[in-house]
Amino acid sequence: MAGLQGRGRIVVLSGPSGVGKSTVRQLVLERAPVPLVRSISATTRPPRSGEKDGVDYYFLSPEEFARRREAGEFLECFQIFGGHWYGTLRSEVERHLAEGKWVLLEIDVQGGERVMAVVPDVISIFLLPPSWEELERRLRNRGTEDPRATAERLARAKEELSYAERYRYRVVNDSLDRAVEEICQILAREAGLSSEGKPPFEEHGEKAIAS
Repeated sequence: MAGLQGRGRIVVLSGPSGVGKSTVRQLVLERAPVPLVRSISATTRPPRSGEKDGVDYYFLSPEEFARRREAGEFLECFQIFGGHWYGTLRSEVERHLAEGKWVLLEIDVQGGERVMAVVPDVISIFLLPPSWEELERRLRNRGTEDPRATAERLARAKEELSYAERYRYRVVNDSLDRAVEEICQILAREAGLSSEGKPPFEEHGEKAIAS
């Protein structure tokens, strides 16, 4: 895709709410065998306590977000059930790729599909829970939402899991360190740093989906 070419690569990390994406993402950024950086997303939601513009997110007004969306400035964007918009700015990704960096996008499955459609060599990774029962337990034990919101998250999580087979790699987060190590090995192989001929952990992921 024009404007998204360079020595770097785009890595998409998706998975249902409660699967541990943020924790895994942070550790992968610290341990990656390639020059991996996080793409900062844009959003229309207000900043939470302690969040900083340009560090956690680019906080945009709904009007500014809509203007940029209509101008085609987003690689992908979507509106969540709370009504707020989230998106990945093309300029953010292009800047890192031009510097030869690998860019990690932790995004929704719909956003992941859009990126996979326009970036042929994207490295797509879906993070799976050990089981549906464990994911349901995590979501119900959060205690930060009312029952209706929890039910909506559970329904959304079930829908998101149906996208898993569309991703190149599927990693089960049954052990944090192991999941991070598996993703780092995937990146090493994609960078030509591994001599293994078979994509690692695909079979592991397929078994998890069927469970």
